[in-house]
Amino acid sequence: MASYLITGASRGFGLALARQLASLPASDVSKVFATARGESPALEGLAKTSSGRVVVVNLDVTNEVAVKQAAAEVEAKLEGKGLDVLINNAGVCQYASEGVKSMDNLAESFTINVLGVHWVTRAFLPLLQKGSLKKVANISSTLGSITLARSAHYLPAPAYKISKAAMNSLTVQYALDYEKEGFTFIALAPGWMKTDLGGGDMADLTPEEAAKASLDIIFRPGQELNGQFPKVFVQGWEKAKGNNQYDGSNSAW
Repeated sequence: MASYLITGASRGFGLALARQLASLPASDVSKVFATARGESPALEGLAKTSSGRVVVVNLDVTNEVAVKQAAAEVEAKLEGKGLDVLINNAGVCQYASEGVKSMDNLAESFTINVLGVHWVTRAFLPLLQKGSLKKVANISSTLGSITLARSAHYLPAPAYKISKAAMNSLTVQYALDYEKEGFTFIALAPGWMKTDLGGGDMADLTPEEAAKASLDIIFRPGQELNGQFPKVFVQGWEKAKGNNQYDGSNSAW
């Protein structure tokens, strides 16, 4: 009976993760704390039909005080138990039409994609230390890969790429600091999704496909993936043409 917390669960991939977890037996998933910074009818609807297993928590990852308040709220609702899995999904992808010289959104991207991940992880770390699984999945993207930067240069989103590269580095630092305590920290690449943040209908995977494939990785036992950058595995996409192959391998940093 594991407990999960997902940031950015009001829509898209985060909502798909919450739905997938809620569909599993209560013997496997006891609680899903689904956070959002505003109202989400879809998320509220999921909570109402979950028999108390999905709990909606107000959380703005850019507000460190609000993050600490959310951690206190979750701690109270866990009633002395620990949190098993944290999924840092909240993020932003902003564009700069004329490339890096026109980038004026780097500060906001860093606040959400890097500082937000750090603040949330730090605030919930004591609860994770009390949990049995001790897993943290930071949702990343191969667009944050420095090795693969040339192949992704066509997309004018430098702030997103830079901030995800920094988040990947943050993930590794946490992985090194807490591996002796049995933690597994991963930078997880769920694929190009048909979401508002992703590419709409032009993208490869539905949020549901990406959520299932991502949870397959998160569910994997042991610490083998600690400090790694795994891609999801999706049947039929292992040798797809183009930039995106979802073969379950580790991405290059």
